[in-house]
Amino acid sequence: MPQSIINTKDPKVADAHIISAPYDATASFHKGTALGPKKVVECLNTQIEFWDKRYGIESTDYIKIAHTEIPGLAKMAPDEAHAAVVKMCSESVAPLTLLLGGEHSMSFGALKALAKKENPKDITIFQIDAHCDLRKDDSDYNDTDPTEYAHSAVMRRAHEIGFNLVQVGIRAYSKEESDYFSSFKNIKTFEWNGEKIPSIAKVVSAINTKKVYISIDVDGIDPAYMPGTGTPVQGGLEWWYTLKLLEKVIEKKTLVGADVVEVSPVSDNVLTEYGAAQIVYNMINTFYKKRLLEAKKKLK
Repeated sequence: MPQSIINTKDPKVADAHIISAPYDATASFHKGTALGPKKVVECLNTQIEFWDKRYGIESTDYIKIAHTEIPGLAKMAPDEAHAAVVKMCSESVAPLTLLLGGEHSMSFGALKALAKKENPKDITIFQIDAHCDLRKDDSDYNDTDPTEYAHSAVMRRAHEIGFNLVQVGIRAYSKEESDYFSSFKNIKTFEWNGEKIPSIAKVVSAINTKKVYISIDVDGIDPAYMPGTGTPVQGGLEWWYTLKLLEKVIEKKTLVGADVVEVSPVSDNVLTEYGAAQIVYNMINTFYKKRLLEAKKKLK
């Protein structure tokens, strides 16, 4: 039996390659997301149950999962960090590459790498987030060294290179962002505002491409479940809704990549990193659902 969910050291033979990008230089409120990937990996190593109750099998016996941390990010400028993420993600050959942030700006590196292999117009970014992240840059709150690679601009950068967007859980944004997402037919924004929550089927049906990239900013999930994050906003997605939503998206669409970002560990509360690790494991297992169910049949 493997001693961890991360059960191979060689990314070249991995079914899923987890890449850590510990970075928080453009964080606009509470820093600490540079510490997030390590804590999530620790949970994958020691806390998450191997047994996937959905499929009735220990998936670690049938899925090889590797992990790599991008070195030296903390000392890099935003554009340099972005380039480092692009390089590492471009080199990943696993059928599923999953980025662990760090702040949300790191996701653009993974998406830029993906755009080298796939046509962005054929892919929808399925974004769970409290914020739109559609600012032009961070100059409205950073007047010392503004950058277009800020976490608050990551989805605008992705949209500009051709990706479609479906945003879920949005409940805080600027007028600039409102004007932007209202101007494009290939951006669908589901706001969480205390009114009726849309059905999972309705949200999934908004994805108009076969291919999907999932980007999860943990502040999109209600802080009752994910308190450790850089810019928490009350009233996000409920835990079980989130898990079922992700499961349905992966089952109905072709997953071409994913990230989980903005975990900022807090003292005496490991709920966020544990939840992020569970989401990572669930997504990988759902991606390989057919393999797991076939393996289960052979065990009978």
